[in-house]
Amino acid sequence: MTYCVGLYLDDGLVMLSDTRTNAGIDHISTFSKMHVAEYPGDRVICMLSAGNLAISQAVWSRLEEGVMLDGFRQTLGGVPSMFRAAQLCGAAVREVYAADGPTMSSQGISFDVSLLVGGQIAGQPHRLFLIYAAGNFIEATEDTPFLQVGELKYGKPILDRVVHHETTLMDGVKLALISMDSTLRSNLTVGPPLDLMVLRRDALAVTFRKRITEDDPYFRSVREGWSNSLRDAYRAMSSPDWAI
Repeated sequence: MTYCVGLYLDDGLVMLSDTRTNAGIDHISTFSKMHVAEYPGDRVICMLSAGNLAISQAVWSRLEEGVMLDGFRQTLGGVPSMFRAAQLCGAAVREVYAADGPTMSSQGISFDVSLLVGGQIAGQPHRLFLIYAAGNFIEATEDTPFLQVGELKYGKPILDRVVHHETTLMDGVKLALISMDSTLRSNLTVGPPLDLMVLRRDALAVTFRKRITEDDPYFRSVREGWSNSLRDAYRAMSSPDWAI
């Protein structure tokens, strides 16, 4: 399992993913689930993936080589808009399904993949999409300024309460890490190190990218600070007047 989250903020995008991949208790590995196509001055497009690792790696390889869309082969470096980038990723998923889906089905393996695709192309706004295994997708909006894939239930309540479109990028990083920490504490199939990317609006180049380990001083302070704040908060609340 995995957990990936993307924040669609007025100032730009925050993309965060874990790296744990497991195929049973004896096969736990570390693989990056973040792929970035960067053409400084023209575009940055980031893809986070959850689900079957072989499928997501095949999707990215096809995107690098080119995928048929609108009658000709295209890559993320050449699509004219982020909407077309999302369509291209969906087409890549469908190509992988056409090639591998029947064989996987015959062996009882489900075609399980979901993607977060966010970025910006010169002259256009930054955008964030969630692409499903069927190749269709939805887009983040000002009313729904974050999207998640994978083991999302533990980190979602925090984001539901706090994140809004006007949240700053640095607050977005903090909240994404808190959301990730809640998932790490509750699900052993999600694990560090973490991959973080920040894209400031109109920068047209990766603003910040970092591999975060458990020993990272800031991440450790977030984990400890959030736990302490939760304990202080519930202790400060009054007890119900009907308690025995």
